Amino acid sequence: MTTARLALILLISSSFTAIARAETPEADYDREITLALEAGPPSVTAKAGVFVHDKTGYVKVRDSENGFVCVVDHRVPTAVEPQCLDAEGVKAFLPKFQLVAALRAKGTAEPEIRKAVQAAFKAGTFKAPARPGVIYMMSPHNVVTVDEEHGIAAPFPPHLMFYAPNLKSSDLGSDGAPTSPLFVVDEQTPHALMIVPVATGHMAGHTHGGS
Repeated sequence: MTTARLALILLISSSFTAIARAETPEADYDREITLALEAGPPSVTAKAGVFVHDKTGYVKVRDSENGFVCVVDHRVPTAVEPQCLDAEGVKAFLPKFQLVAALRAKGTAEPEIRKAVQAAFKAGTFKAPARPGVIYMMSPHNVVTVDEEHGIAAPFPPHLMFYAPNLKSSDLGSDGAPTSPLFVVDEQTPHALMIVPVATGHMAGHTHGGS
């Protein structure tokens, strides 16, 4: 575990109350939809598509009218990561979320899931974003992955994520600490993201409709 990741765990564990467990494929749809829609501002969530878990992985419950999709990612089983992805994020990141969820629903071991993700990148099935863009994570209930290999997740404040393929924190003049104005996660990978904390989150509060 890197020093920055350890610092993240210590910082947020002292400031936030962890959600005891992640949502499961059998979790209440309304709960997960509410979490997903907390991630973005009303201008995004009003017409965004929505995906939730079922016993097989993710299912669509509402079509997107604006290119955005809101979903609760669970990169590790203990993570609860509400996100609203723009159209480029839907192409670049949603397939990864879907693969992880589908394999986990089948009972695939976590190391094998990570290998499958790596293989998909190597094969070109998963690609880096092709243009700049944003993923909103403005929910006050984020429990983010801080150590994928060991399955560690912890609460983290509302923030924005901008695509930064193959960059590292030092490229942006950041020391990579979670107290920095910005830092990069998944450094030097196709899915690297620039993290920019925001002052407050947003409770979207929108009802959902069928697809």
